[in-house]
Amino acid sequence: MAGSETNEGSSVVLYDIEDRPPLGEAIPLGIQHVLAMFLGNVAPPLILAGAVGSVTGETTFLVQMALIVAGVATLIQAFPIGPVGAKLPIVMGTSFAFLGPLIAVGNQYGLAAVFGAALIAAPVEMVMGVSLDRFREYFPPLVTGIVVMLIGLTLIPTGMNYAAGASAGPSAPGYGSFTNLGLAGLVLVVTVVLNQFFEGFLRVISVFVGIIVGYVTALALGVVDLSAVSSAGWVTVPVPLKYGIAFEPSAIVTVAFLYVITGMETIGDISGTVSATGRDATQKEMRGGLLADGVMSAFGAIFNALPNTSFSQNVGLVNFTGVASRYVVGIGGVVLLVLGFVPKVGAVVSAMPDAVLGGGALILFAMIFSSGARIITQNVTLDHRNSTILALSMALGLGVAFRPEILQQFPTEIQTLFGSALVTGGFTALVLNVVIPGGGVGSGPTEHTTGLAPETPTNMEEDIPDPAPSPDDD
Repeated sequence: MAGSETNEGSSVVLYDIEDRPPLGEAIPLGIQHVLAMFLGNVAPPLILAGAVGSVTGETTFLVQMALIVAGVATLIQAFPIGPVGAKLPIVMGTSFAFLGPLIAVGNQYGLAAVFGAALIAAPVEMVMGVSLDRFREYFPPLVTGIVVMLIGLTLIPTGMNYAAGASAGPSAPGYGSFTNLGLAGLVLVVTVVLNQFFEGFLRVISVFVGIIVGYVTALALGVVDLSAVSSAGWVTVPVPLKYGIAFEPSAIVTVAFLYVITGMETIGDISGTVSATGRDATQKEMRGGLLADGVMSAFGAIFNALPNTSFSQNVGLVNFTGVASRYVVGIGGVVLLVLGFVPKVGAVVSAMPDAVLGGGALILFAMIFSSGARIITQNVTLDHRNSTILALSMALGLGVAFRPEILQQFPTEIQTLFGSALVTGGFTALVLNVVIPGGGVGSGPTEHTTGLAPETPTNMEEDIPDPAPSPDDD
């Protein structure tokens, strides 16, 4: 019932999950969800396209596909098809977790291998949905926190290249120019000011506003090429497997591991969303949400989009506004679909200068690291055992990232797999957590939790309320 108090009586739910607000309220509330997640959704395809040398038209297409798939996935979470979907106000979007490894895969094998790995590995998350408790035992906060920290750290060099104005790296013309650094710095300053000194929705969309300010400034400076916007059409039709499909075993294993990590994130997001209504999430909701993650990531791979996952900033928005209606989020999904079918929208996004995107991306990547650190500090006792696991996992993970030549004597497949800091560091944490006495699987100071990192930050000091633990039964 609209306007009801939660079980704890500490907050008011303006609209519960099954409530239907009037369209005059529901439409702006749905658009608000799109604004909160927009940059986090389009940045990964933009960065991937730049890293693999895609031309402007291809970049626009990848952005469009990211919007369309996010829209469909959001609708599936809100309005399930059979067992697929949580029937909750969960907003879906492109995951940053896969970006670093898939850039390496794209550079070595092409986009066909990127989408092939995402497609073949997607059933991992579907399996999680039907064997949830067993998976959570092996991925406690100590392991997931290490992986999330590594995700942020390994993406920072990419963010720095963009902030310097050239995704291709230091050899590109204009790299590190005062104009580029100034634009990136402007985005950083605006974002931090809004995030730290303002309250309410401005804080939620601080990164988005920072990007808009940077983009407008770049237009005023004459450094934005909008020729592709005028030539872009008004309507497009998705093309499945536009870049083909290829299967590289090392890439598939890497992506499969990351699906487990993002699956744990989805568990936390579902718990956080439902806790806003004053109850715990059911196993059915957990399973449906994970199945939707896996199914829609496979669907996205077929339609040239990176893997999708739930977006935690939108969970924060549900808690902040007290609007938990899945119909509101459904409207947001429809808006994403409409934007995705209009090439001019993708062209405007693709025309964004690298430096502007870099300013926003640096904040996002740094906050991903911060979120990983928070997972550990809030859930793990850093005694001798856990400190050893943390230190060694980070050292080996970052070590192969800094010195990939250490693996040059191994076969190419091994280099691709363990050349990823996430795989090496995460695998080290996983094994050590099992074999070193004192914690064990799913026990002691590393007992599993539902909380995980936000896909993009809404508040640089406080994130969503701690999600309630999920019950063991429906």
